[in-house]
Amino acid sequence: MAAGMGLKILLPFRVFAEVADVSRILVESRTGSFGLLPHRLDCGAALVPGILLYETPTAGEVYLAVDTGVLVKTGDRVLVSVRNAIGGRSLAELHQAVVREFLARDEQEAQVRAVLAKLEGGFIRRFASLHHG
Repeated sequence: MAAGMGLKILLPFRVFAEVADVSRILVESRTGSFGLLPHRLDCGAALVPGILLYETPTAGEVYLAVDTGVLVKTGDRVLVSVRNAIGGRSLAELHQAVVREFLARDEQEAQVRAVLAKLEGGFIRRFASLHHG
């Protein structure tokens, strides 16, 4: 049996990552940053958007940008459930991935707003024609 913790990161529709032998985890909660070591007592926390760091003997430090969510530690297992997560080996890689993700999301949201505006305009025109006709 591994001496470290098992870490499972869940997104709404899939498992983002499942990692064994994690020696430490650092997360940001509503009350500030805190760390988890394998023998820490069981706990739970509400997570805020920020950086989640975990470390394993083989991969070293791994950084993830996470959205709001929850963390639950029971025994040697840590379960993190968040709305979104982006991975990166280094902070520089993670920064680039987050910028790309947010730019793509902003563009997609702008397209959705344009379609909704067209639908609303069409609805108002039809409703007005029914009311006057």
